[in-house]
Amino acid sequence: MEEYSTDQEQKKEDGKRDLLSMYPAELEAFLTEISEKKFRARQIYDWLHVQHATSISQMTNLSKLLREKLESLACIDEPEPVEVLTSRLDGTKKYLFRMKDGNVIESVLMRYSYGLSVCISSQVGCSMGCRFCASTIGGRIRNLTASEMLGQVLQISRLEGERISHVVIMGSGEPLDNYDNLVRFLRIIGDPDGERLSLRDITVSTCGIVPNIYRLAEEGLPVTLALSLHASGQKERETLMPIAKKYEIHAVIDAVKAYFEKTKRRITFEYSCVRGANTSTADADRLAGLLKGLNCHVNLIPVNPVREREFTQPDRGEIEAFRRMLEKKGIHVTIRRELGRDISASCGQLRRSYLKDHGDILPDRCRIKTK
Repeated sequence: MEEYSTDQEQKKEDGKRDLLSMYPAELEAFLTEISEKKFRARQIYDWLHVQHATSISQMTNLSKLLREKLESLACIDEPEPVEVLTSRLDGTKKYLFRMKDGNVIESVLMRYSYGLSVCISSQVGCSMGCRFCASTIGGRIRNLTASEMLGQVLQISRLEGERISHVVIMGSGEPLDNYDNLVRFLRIIGDPDGERLSLRDITVSTCGIVPNIYRLAEEGLPVTLALSLHASGQKERETLMPIAKKYEIHAVIDAVKAYFEKTKRRITFEYSCVRGANTSTADADRLAGLLKGLNCHVNLIPVNPVREREFTQPDRGEIEAFRRMLEKKGIHVTIRRELGRDISASCGQLRRSYLKDHGDILPDRCRIKTK
């Protein structure tokens, strides 16, 4: 694995070093710092990212003394899975994870013909304030570390007994608002000497943090970029997404065009369809003009119900008509399947905690048994 510089210090509040977030060279530096041989770093990295050890005690080719030293100075900082809901409609699963500090997040597992796809969170809560999204209710508590992001993938893979083939960073939080941890996560999960997940099978969602779209384009990471657009014009977008007041819609489109030119990865536009807000003929005309000439795909998402919000989705006929209007203008369009809607696992429904007092937990929920 190539090494990359970062300002992030891989140290927890209790002073322990976060092994799962470290690059190989950082592990070597850490081993040297504690007066151990550098070659042990490769062994530790293999245990973490190839054999997927969940504890330092499992690293049996390290001496007992070294393991004891590591346990006093370092940790494997994965979130703990504590609860799972399974959709009766389509088998989608929603996982509740608890961090070491007690904060909780949600992740979603979707099963497709090509394999297992997981939608993971990048922050505890979100500060973007999108009007139709549950994740932003209560704001952002903190960023997730690279290990907490990776841990969602690893824990779900263990519980399912299958390898995860695709990752979507579209759960709670704005990934590009947690830029350093995001890039660290991508480099570690895509490492051919470690986790070995193809970066082409990873999608990073953003509501349009323009400077960091340009930064990501220069990272040499061939991930798919999904822009949460949700409107065809500036005023309409500001109504749904407060971030649009900071980053004007044409500036956002210019940034994703630059991302495509640099990476040659087709851009996905997420477009939540809201009754009476963004599916008119005028919207189709403006959207087609906005995206003209761009290699892209528009994903129409019937807005999902959120208890605290009043937005409702148009009827199916209106969404189909909007799709046809866009297709006639040369735009590639699909309508997203509403997976996991009965367990609040669909787009815009993830939170930093379940609302147990409001009935968001089904009576027959399954509690995960952990060691």
